[in-house]
Amino acid sequence: MNIVRRDPWSLFAEMQNQLDRALAQQSQNADADSVAHWRPAVDIEETEDSFVLKADIPGVSPEDIELTMDKGVLAIKGERKSESTEEKNGYTRTERRFGRFERRFSLPDSADPENIEARGKDGVLAIVIPKKPVAQARKIEVTRH
Repeated sequence: MNIVRRDPWSLFAEMQNQLDRALAQQSQNADADSVAHWRPAVDIEETEDSFVLKADIPGVSPEDIELTMDKGVLAIKGERKSESTEEKNGYTRTERRFGRFERRFSLPDSADPENIEARGKDGVLAIVIPKKPVAQARKIEVTRH
């Protein structure tokens, strides 16, 4: 029979570490939420030769969207401002939508950041990120001296 030594306080130390990590993560998320008021929904599709991101950004014209690429991270930023007024039965109803947004995506090494294309139409931003050509393996001949 083996004797196993246990420290009952190690469980509390591990719980404290997990709580510290959770609170740090929550603090980081709160900082991100203070910058962005809403997060557009995004679909990502991988094809044979590219990655395609489609972001739902209704009410934002393509000119008001900032798309940047830095150190392998693609960032989509902008601000939505819209107001609609409806008059019916002697009442006026006005709805306002506004808020900044930002989404960031880490691109894989196979992405070609130099040839990214983006188009906006009908509230959908389509971003096409081509893949780099795959280097073909080559056979190297070994010769005698």
